[in-house]
Amino acid sequence: MHFEPTRLPEVIVVTPKKFGDARGYFMESFRADLFSRHVGHFDFVQDNQSLSAQKGTVRGLHFQLSPHAQGKLVRCLAGGLLDVAVDIRKGSPTYGRHVAVELTAENGRQLWVPPGFAHGFCTLAPDTTVAYKVTAYYSAEHDRGIRWNDPDLGIDWPVAAQDAILSDKDRHLPPLRELPEAFKPAR
Repeated sequence: MHFEPTRLPEVIVVTPKKFGDARGYFMESFRADLFSRHVGHFDFVQDNQSLSAQKGTVRGLHFQLSPHAQGKLVRCLAGGLLDVAVDIRKGSPTYGRHVAVELTAENGRQLWVPPGFAHGFCTLAPDTTVAYKVTAYYSAEHDRGIRWNDPDLGIDWPVAAQDAILSDKDRHLPPLRELPEAFKPAR
């Protein structure tokens, strides 16, 4: 496995090694020992999976408040997506900045999005299946988000606002500037 920090150093691209032959391939998609060594120790408590039937489906930008803040290890099982993490830790030197990484079934890359970052994605192909491990259980009471196309974030999404397929919830999320302090950077 290869671990590559992004321009937001806590957000890390994890690329498993694929071993292929005429039958297909084999890969270890997660190893706790390597993850702990390169990222830190996190206990994953829940695995989630979503299917987005149409290209241009946007999910996010989501996060959960403490004490149910989630770290997410995201990967693509079918299709492709632009996966985005936004630093929402007020006082952080990278507050409001984002990284965007293309995850596909073919490239096998994964994105580690730690607690304190909002997460979302846009599908690049129909029938895109996304799987992610999380470090805290889902809590509707602590579920929050920010607007996916907030101009202050400057995210270059692969879909125009009028063409994006969104849930009603995601359509009405506030911009980052209206977000109360939810997280502070680790000292």
